[in-house]
Amino acid sequence: MLQFLVQLEDIGQEQSSGCIIHGHNFKPDEDAELLREAVKGFGTDEDLIIRIISGRTNKQRQEIKNSYKQLFGRDLDDDLDGDLSGDFNTLVQALLDPPRAYDAKCLHKAMSGVGTNETALTEILCSRDNREIRQIRTVYKKLYEVELEAALEGDTGGDFRRLMVALSNGDRDESTDIDMREAVRDAENLYNAGEGRAGTDEEQFNKIFCKKSYAQLRATFTEYYRLGSKDISEAISDEFSGDMKQAFLAIVHVARCRPGFFAMRLHKAMRGLGTNDHALIRLVASRSEADMQQVKKSFNLIYNAGLSEFIEDDTSGDYRKLLLELL
Repeated sequence: MLQFLVQLEDIGQEQSSGCIIHGHNFKPDEDAELLREAVKGFGTDEDLIIRIISGRTNKQRQEIKNSYKQLFGRDLDDDLDGDLSGDFNTLVQALLDPPRAYDAKCLHKAMSGVGTNETALTEILCSRDNREIRQIRTVYKKLYEVELEAALEGDTGGDFRRLMVALSNGDRDESTDIDMREAVRDAENLYNAGEGRAGTDEEQFNKIFCKKSYAQLRATFTEYYRLGSKDISEAISDEFSGDMKQAFLAIVHVARCRPGFFAMRLHKAMRGLGTNDHALIRLVASRSEADMQQVKKSFNLIYNAGLSEFIEDDTSGDYRKLLLELL
């Protein structure tokens, strides 16, 4: 178990690298014209759409959208939305959004309608860095004319609401320095807030898990194990349940290996009967250009299988083709 965690943490410390790279000899006007031909008239050239969308970075896709509007007086998003359908269309639309706008839309969707998708809230707010969180807040306010914090307060409750609001501040220490005395002290505080008492002091967990750097948290988790020979994830599973348990475990996984966290989420989206396509699209679209190389490596380490094999087995058609091109 310890060796496995060390290997996973090593992947987490690698330089992040995506599977989408900046295309050379990029000409947005030419791509815009090709995409117009792909959707104009009868029939749609899905293969051409896949080739262009998967072969350009998000920044280049934004340039293509601008060129398309300038050349044809039409929105590329709308034209593709009118010609494509199902999960394939949902994935294409996700790839056309700037990353933080897409995050903001996913958060809004998670809080819209009947019920709340706490899994999506946890996935995004527990895994983005401070700069990304602050950008999401800005875009969310621009898109929906309400502060993200206010939306979270209105749609979640109790300890989970306090945790989500704290994470949405984007105020985590991001230094790489480690204070071992502080790690020992925090480990003792966590033990005394959970295993070492009757009931659980959620506030103590919140303060440490939401504020401390990931490097400091990793040191704290090591000291916690030395206190009682129990991994912090096991302690959380014993002390918490439901959304709080999942959120704290997400922070543990992200602190240890962010790509590993996404690998586990991808596996969960495809395991068992049926596929959670909303989660699969959200994960592949958001990580394809960020750290997909490390996500694939983590997936292989954890499950002894390739991510592409799972996707091939669980999806079909143009949707599958585009997903595989993003890996």
